[in-house]
Amino acid sequence: MKSQTVTLFALVFAAVGLAHDHHHEDQIPLNYVKYPYQAVYPGDDEVTADSIFSGITTFAKLPWVQCLGKDRDTTFDIAFIGAPFDTGTSYRPGARFGPAGIRTGSRRLTLYGGYNVPLEVNPFLSGLKIVDCGDIPVTPYDNKYAIQQIEGGHKELLHRPAFSPLGNDALTGKPLVPISVDGKNHPRIVTLGGDHTIVLPLLRSIHSAYGPISVIHFDSHLDTWKPSVFGGAPSDQAAINHGTYFYWASQEGLIKNGSSIHGAIRTTLSGPADYANDDASGFQRIEAREIDTIGTDGIIEKIRKTVGDRPVYLSIDIDSIDPAFAPATGTPETGGWSTRELRTILRGLDGLHIVSADIVEVAPAYDTNAELTTMAAADVLFEVISVMAKTPLGKVAN
Repeated sequence: MKSQTVTLFALVFAAVGLAHDHHHEDQIPLNYVKYPYQAVYPGDDEVTADSIFSGITTFAKLPWVQCLGKDRDTTFDIAFIGAPFDTGTSYRPGARFGPAGIRTGSRRLTLYGGYNVPLEVNPFLSGLKIVDCGDIPVTPYDNKYAIQQIEGGHKELLHRPAFSPLGNDALTGKPLVPISVDGKNHPRIVTLGGDHTIVLPLLRSIHSAYGPISVIHFDSHLDTWKPSVFGGAPSDQAAINHGTYFYWASQEGLIKNGSSIHGAIRTTLSGPADYANDDASGFQRIEAREIDTIGTDGIIEKIRKTVGDRPVYLSIDIDSIDPAFAPATGTPETGGWSTRELRTILRGLDGLHIVSADIVEVAPAYDTNAELTTMAAADVLFEVISVMAKTPLGKVAN
């Protein structure tokens, strides 16, 4: 009898194990979607507000794809990737938890559906394959190695072929060709930081596909400081941090000088020499206080005039928003723009060829219980991908 019981248990466990081996889809959490074409986003006049707080937390409930692991052959049009790095910050650490916080703040993005009223587009139902790739594995012990990891992870995603073809020009009906310097149709990568140091390896990756790139940079700080000024550069590695990465990007030829621009600047300086160095690094500037005189329309006009129709990389520091609206950041500065103002300005970039983007310096430990900062970060990215969804990275061949 005893041997029969043991045999019975063995058979049961074997059956359970076999079921788990071959039917793991049965364990998928509620509303989890493995591929974008399985995604259940409400369309026009369909059911909304249905249990969006359930399931695993990806950005806006996008499908989770292990892009740097077992799904390394999966293609996409837009991928979210985290870069949990914060050992280049000068004041408050904690942005290594930014990717997780931003995803948490994005849970309600599609609560009422994903239709962007001002831009008249639903990026989630635009026909693009949008995924959340999780995070790049980043060591907290070695900045040099971490920067290499971030560049390598981003480049691996960037150099996959895009899932969707470019199609034809909406005005002329002629076929579009890629705007990249290597002639390939690259996907877009949206990086969740992480402190702003991560943009140096990201721009190195972008350069491999697009060459010197125009940059739109929203931040309260310049981030073009000479290492001898910002931190004093006690070592070669310490010279690369979240206040100097644009200096190094300019030195390396990653930035298209003269067609890049800062927005929301309101930092104090060591002196006028900091602005002279910023000029030499290839940037124009919009001070945060200019919104009081020229408004959001004037700011949009200055940005568009500066970058023209060139390919653009977009980098957004959450501290461009006033700490009244986004307190959870490493180096907060009062006198910034409101969340509404920044979102309006981002919508004003409609039609630009934004090749990739990031949002950085979100440090959730300093947030309110209401998750103000992480929600603001998620909403800002909603505007970014809405703009991306409307403008393919192609041009009509001459």
